Amino acid sequence: MKRTVYIPNKLADRVDVYLERHPDLTLSALVQEALERHLTPPDLRGLLKLAGIVPRASRHARDRAEDQDIGRER
Repeated sequence: MKRTVYIPNKLADRVDVYLERHPDLTLSALVQEALERHLTPPDLRGLLKLAGIVPRASRHARDRAEDQDIGRER
């Protein structure tokens, strides 16, 4: 697909400098990569793991799962 887009001069200058520093990259490839990054939802699995959020739990939060003892005594 071909599209015509307006790029402000300051941004176009930055693009030119970037492409000069990365001669193996084309303008088309740069735009595609930038669009993919912007339009693809972030992968939050690492953050959810860090936060302790699990994809499946033995109990629902509405059942006060945090108050349940599962397989251990107090």
